[in-house]
Amino acid sequence: MLLKCIETSGLSQRTAGRSWMQAISLAVLVGLSPQSLAAAGKAYPYANETAFRFTAASGESTDAFRGFFLVPENRQRAGSRLLKLHYVRFPATTAQPGAPIVYLAGGPGGSGIHTAKGRRYPLFTGLTAQADVIALDQRGTGLSADMPVCQSKVAVPTKQRIDEQQFAALHRQAAAECQQFWQQQGADLLGYTTVQNALDLDALRQHLGADKLTLWGISYGTHLALAASKLMPERLDKLVLASVEGLDQTVKLPAETVLYLQRVQQLIALDPALQARFGDITVLMQQVLTGLDRQPLQLRLAQADGSSRSFLFQRLHLQILTSMSLADPNPRLGQLLQLYYGLKTQSAETKTALLELLQSGVLDGFAAGPIALQMMPLLTDIASGISETRLAQYQQQHSTALLGGMLNFPMPQLNNTVAGLDLGAAFRQEATHAIPTLVLSGTLDGRTYLAEQQQAVAGLSARQQVTVRYAGHNLLESSPQVLATIQQFLSTGKVKQPLIELPVPQLGL
Repeated sequence: MLLKCIETSGLSQRTAGRSWMQAISLAVLVGLSPQSLAAAGKAYPYANETAFRFTAASGESTDAFRGFFLVPENRQRAGSRLLKLHYVRFPATTAQPGAPIVYLAGGPGGSGIHTAKGRRYPLFTGLTAQADVIALDQRGTGLSADMPVCQSKVAVPTKQRIDEQQFAALHRQAAAECQQFWQQQGADLLGYTTVQNALDLDALRQHLGADKLTLWGISYGTHLALAASKLMPERLDKLVLASVEGLDQTVKLPAETVLYLQRVQQLIALDPALQARFGDITVLMQQVLTGLDRQPLQLRLAQADGSSRSFLFQRLHLQILTSMSLADPNPRLGQLLQLYYGLKTQSAETKTALLELLQSGVLDGFAAGPIALQMMPLLTDIASGISETRLAQYQQQHSTALLGGMLNFPMPQLNNTVAGLDLGAAFRQEATHAIPTLVLSGTLDGRTYLAEQQQAVAGLSARQQVTVRYAGHNLLESSPQVLATIQQFLSTGKVKQPLIELPVPQLGL
C-alpha cells in the first residue's frame, strides 16, 4: 500500500526527503526494476515487506510486496501471545494515491491473498489506479492461520437416519472437544472475534503510517467493515461494501429464503422449457424433501481401495447441498434444480450423478464421518451471535423452513457454546455514520438477501447504492462495470448510475 506520494508522505520508518536516485537504489535492493518502480508510483517497502512477482491463477502477474505485522491475540488479556498477520500489497500506479484500500474477505475464514489470485485479480490491480491495494489474510485465515484444523472424534452417522437436532448435538459435542484441542495448542479462544479483527485493521493502518484506510469487503468482510466503522470512524476514508451482512445478520432468516426462491421462479418463467420442467420450484423442492423423509436413498459409495460403503442419503443431506448452491444464479443452481427434478422422477442418471457428487467428498468433514472444524470461522460466528429479537424470528420461521437451519449452520445451533465469547447487544446494533460508502447489491443474492442488505445500511447517511440486476452473492466479478463503479466512487465519492444491468443468467440446462 502507498499512503501518499513520496514528496508529501508521512510514511512511518521512511524519510520523506528521499531522492529519486535513492529510490532507484532501494528498488534494486528489494528486487524491483527502476521501470517497475516508476510504474508503481515510486513505491517503497514498509517494515517487514519484501518485493516479489505476484502471479494469479490466470497466469497474469504484477509487481507486489508481501509483508506482515504483529498483533496481540487477545487485547483484553495482558501478555497475550502475538499473531503474525500476512498480506500482499499491490502498489498504487498513480502519483497521488488515496487512502490505502484493504480487501476484507468473506466467510468468515476466507483468505484475501488467495482471493487476489482468482477471478477478482483484475479488481485488485485495477484499483491500484486509486491507491495501494492490500490483500489481507485476517487473523486465523490463510497465511495468518497458525492453528490446525480440529479433527474431532465425533462422527456423523452415514448408515442410519439423522435429523437436524441430532446433527446439531453432535456438532456441539465436537465443538467442545475442539475448544480443548485449540487451547492445548496455545490458542486464546476469546481472541477470535470481529472486534479483535477490526482492531487489527487499525494496527495495519499504524504499520503503514496511514492517516486513514478505505475498507473494501464482501459478505463477512462487510460485517467486519461495519464493525470497524463503529469502532474507529475517524480513521476510515471510504467503505466499499458488496453483498452486505449486517452486524445482527450472521443468522439469515428462513422467510427470506422463500422470497429468494420466488425471485428465482421469476427467472425460470423467462424460459418456457425450464418452466415446463420444474414448475413451481418451491413445491418441487418440498415434495422431494418430504419424499426423502419417508424413504431415504440407500446408496453404495465406491472407495479408493475398490471397496464400497453404505450411505443413507436423506433430507438433511439435500438441505445442506441446497444451502451450498443458492448463492448465485449460475449453472450450479441449475444443476441443483435438475437434481431435485431427477429425484422426483427417480431418474437413473440422477442417481449416478448424485453418487459422483458424494464420492467427490462434498459432504466430508461436515455431514459424513468425523467432524472437522476450523477455529477462526467457528469462533468468529459464535462471537457475533444473534440478538434475542432475531432469534425469536428465526425460531418462529424455522419449523416450516424449507432448508431448516442448514443455511446458517452452525449458527444459531452453536450460539453461546464458548463462555465469554459473545460480543453482546451493543455490537449487534447496526452502524450509523456519515463515512462515504458504496453499497453493491445483487437482485439474485441467495446468501445475503437484498431486503436484509438494505436494512443493514439504512443508517449510513453518506451511502451510494448500486443494484446489480441478476447478480448473485459473488457480484464483484460479474461485470467490468463493477470495477468502473468502484473506481468512480473512490475518485469522486459519487456514482453516476445506480443500476448495473447483467444478461439474464443461464442455469446451464
